[in-house]
Amino acid sequence: MKRILLFVVTNLAVVLVLGIAANLLGLNRFITANGLNLGQLLGFALLMGFGGAFISLLMSKPIAKWSTGAQVINNSQDPTHRWIVGTVEGFAKKSNIGMPEVAIYEGEPNAFATGAFKNSALVAVSTGLLQSMTREEAEAVIAHEVAHVANGDMVTMTLIQGVMNTFVVFLSRVIGYFVDKVVLRNNNDGPGIGYYITTIVLDIVLGILAAIIVAWFSRQREYRADSGAAQLMGRKQPMINALARLGGLDPGNLPQSVQAMGISARPSGFMALMSSHPPLEDRIRALQQAQ
Repeated sequence: MKRILLFVVTNLAVVLVLGIAANLLGLNRFITANGLNLGQLLGFALLMGFGGAFISLLMSKPIAKWSTGAQVINNSQDPTHRWIVGTVEGFAKKSNIGMPEVAIYEGEPNAFATGAFKNSALVAVSTGLLQSMTREEAEAVIAHEVAHVANGDMVTMTLIQGVMNTFVVFLSRVIGYFVDKVVLRNNNDGPGIGYYITTIVLDIVLGILAAIIVAWFSRQREYRADSGAAQLMGRKQPMINALARLGGLDPGNLPQSVQAMGISARPSGFMALMSSHPPLEDRIRALQQAQ
């Protein structure tokens, strides 16, 4: 199972494409005959960093639908669909958010929430989850996803990603300028090939390091969403039971674009650093110890 956040990977690709485009279009105006203008570079880094993050955020819902094949069921008359929609609606009202789009998709036990805005989010559950859980456990999972929306987790993750992107863009270009002018001794006024190669490589390498930091923040918000689900349900046992049930199931592969907002993942080894979710045992323990 892939462990890297879909949102982070999409964001990394967007930032990399923007960086290459900026180089090709000659937008390196922070490199002057007198050296590197750090003020202009910082402005460029902020624009690139937050621009990439917010483009990824705005793309999140349509990409989620496309990548999972999720079918919106808000207007469906199927009894099971009506129960899912009614459950989401009830939790949305308790959370004081707008009614999300509700979708179902074919797949192993999992669920996710995504979207750029609290009042126009998407909550999706898999057929595998509905088939393998009791209704109370499935309701707890849905409450967990609604809690993600109510907590504004997608926006929070976007802001954190934007900060990380800014550092990546800024540092890669400072180091690229140093390599080009000091190590390779490029005496031309503009940047040389050393600058371009170094910045592209560092955009990738530093982007992966930034993804590790973003993944750590993502794991922390899982505990908060678990707690939010317990509050929406009125007690914590249904969420504990749902997590325990997931512990005995294969959560399947969510596309990278929505993996960060799924209910479950199973990190192991080095890839645990890139996981969007903590171990299920830790989440159960945190809920059991909560007051």
